[in-house]
Amino acid sequence: MFFMSKVVKFGGSSLADAKQFKKVADIINADPERVYVVPSAPGKRFSDDTKVTDLLYQCYERTITGEDFAKAFQPVRERFDGIIRELGLSMSLEEEYVKIGTDFRNGANRDYAASRGEYLNGIILADYLGYKFVDAAKGIFFDSKGNFDSDITNACLGAILEKTPKAVIPGFYGAMPDGSIKTFSRGGSDFTGSVVAKAAGASLYENWTDVSGFLVADPRIVDKPEGIEVITYSELRELSYMGAGVLHEDAIFPVRSANIPINIKNTNAPDDAGTLIVPSAKNAPAKYLITGIAGKKDFSVISIEKDRMNSEKGFMRRMLQVLENHGIFPEHMPTGIDTVSVVVNSHELDGQRDKLTQRLKEVARPDHFEIIDGLALIAVVGRGMKSAKGTATRVFAALSHADINIRMIDQGSSELNIIVGIDEKDFEKAIRVIYDMFILSEQTEK
Repeated sequence: MFFMSKVVKFGGSSLADAKQFKKVADIINADPERVYVVPSAPGKRFSDDTKVTDLLYQCYERTITGEDFAKAFQPVRERFDGIIRELGLSMSLEEEYVKIGTDFRNGANRDYAASRGEYLNGIILADYLGYKFVDAAKGIFFDSKGNFDSDITNACLGAILEKTPKAVIPGFYGAMPDGSIKTFSRGGSDFTGSVVAKAAGASLYENWTDVSGFLVADPRIVDKPEGIEVITYSELRELSYMGAGVLHEDAIFPVRSANIPINIKNTNAPDDAGTLIVPSAKNAPAKYLITGIAGKKDFSVISIEKDRMNSEKGFMRRMLQVLENHGIFPEHMPTGIDTVSVVVNSHELDGQRDKLTQRLKEVARPDHFEIIDGLALIAVVGRGMKSAKGTATRVFAALSHADINIRMIDQGSSELNIIVGIDEKDFEKAIRVIYDMFILSEQTEK
């Protein structure tokens, strides 16, 4: 597959030290189509190390409580100066350090403090590559309520990049209407890369991290699981929502709207194909019947039984209103003629279980009411499931043969996924037996 231009994002582990910087530069220089680079702040160099973003948070907290900035900032300075020195660069960040100190003393916000890791790393990487540095605050914007402003960002950043053949744009942050810095939430640099790809009209967004793409199942549960070569945006959303890591689910939206594919690649194994995330599966036949398996623990089920529930107008609306008033978001809601089960995150019940129970009983007047804890949800996801008969039967058979009781079943109308609820104690075993049923068995057949 050939792509004319590429936006490349590198995570914190990919830019943790000078050695990693050199790997990144080799990757970029190996392909002239990699013209826009989005870096994260330096991550951990070893297991007990501290990420630069966390160092900056610590510095900020110490500074606002009266500690001398220079002393509090010293660990951050040492990280960046060490990278510059080991790369053999003649540049200096001294002016930037002074400005950051002044901004801290003048009341800069916590988001500003956190963003300086990406900002400073971007300056170093731009100098090392010979690319132009573009401050994200000049092209990525939030509205007055702190929401990302897609239209203004796309127009302004697009105009900047149109005049800039090669650039480094730091991830994680942008600017509020008053010019103050605002950071994205989780997966901020992933989101920035997606935003830059859309604004640049790129034909590919490469997201470089420390793994070679997505795996069919969690390697902490399944021994050496198969890699996923191609996955659709819809499948990725389902798996990410159910706990599969690598790429934050919100990061796909800008590129999805522009039909730009994403390639998840490994900085430490650049020749690995990684995982290609595509808008649709028209030209991407599935290797296996299922694409991936993911799941999460710590769910509770609010179970309500009431005769002739289905004929009582407004029943569901009243019940959902109670949940909303208590700040509880239903994850799934399987229903029957006289029953409804609402699956929620258990932590959302903390401190309000008794009041919620009382209010639901007042509104629903159930024949039976129960809250059951200790539920785990597992999603079996795959575009190949649409055209295949008996997929659900195979899932249920695998669990039955392993003596695992299914407490809930939910299948989306798109037929892209099947979600089962089981006891938490059976979570890991369930993942393994489903993997064996669909992946190992198909490998044997081939």
